[in-house]
Amino acid sequence: MRIRENKITNFILALLLIFAIWQIVGMIMKSPILPPPTKIMINIFTTFRSHIAIHALHSLRRIIIGLSLSVTLGTLIGVLMGYFKNIDSILSPIIYFNYPIPKIALLPIVMLMFGLGDLTKIFMIFLITFFQIVVSIRDEVKNIPEEVFYPMYSVGANNVEIIREIILPGIVPGILTSLRIGIGTSISVLFFTENFGTEYGMGYFIMDSWMRVNYIQMYSGILILSFIGLVIFITIDVIENICFPWR
Repeated sequence: MRIRENKITNFILALLLIFAIWQIVGMIMKSPILPPPTKIMINIFTTFRSHIAIHALHSLRRIIIGLSLSVTLGTLIGVLMGYFKNIDSILSPIIYFNYPIPKIALLPIVMLMFGLGDLTKIFMIFLITFFQIVVSIRDEVKNIPEEVFYPMYSVGANNVEIIREIILPGIVPGILTSLRIGIGTSISVLFFTENFGTEYGMGYFIMDSWMRVNYIQMYSGILILSFIGLVIFITIDVIENICFPWR
């Protein structure tokens, strides 16, 4: 409990420090390009429900769906590759070939295949985070010491039981790390994809505000997008503390 309280205190202090520096720089510059954070926060409180909320909800839904799909399928394939050498030898060349490809360059192809709606944005999040999750989970499985499996082998456990009792609990750190990495990647991808074929989403909101030279709304959108990532991060930490208190 003491550690948790220290984390909260440190987070609040860090946030206050960032806003204090921002406020000072904004007051020194006195430029509309960098409005002080006080004006941004006031704008968020006064316009969130009427202007920002719908964009934030659309972005949050796309992130959750895309990241959930990539973590679920990526974990499944990563476990199979890490435990079964035959599957690893077949799929590794495919993963290694596709992993380095800049997925954002595939956006025009994805838009031609799935249109300009939500499916394209969700699929791009899935596509970019999937391969890094597969590689991370596969390596986590391979790093489990061989002797850990011996007791299960001795009692005649089958592969499903070994995966359920040993591998899945053992790769919890890898899954949580993959989720945390995937959040940042998902938000970056979403910001880019929401500038095409949509009128809803924080990416669209930020760029639309920028084009209308409404810098206060633009910075408000940036803060809300950061807040979305923060909320997901905190949610993962809470789930970790509840489900895996020994960590």
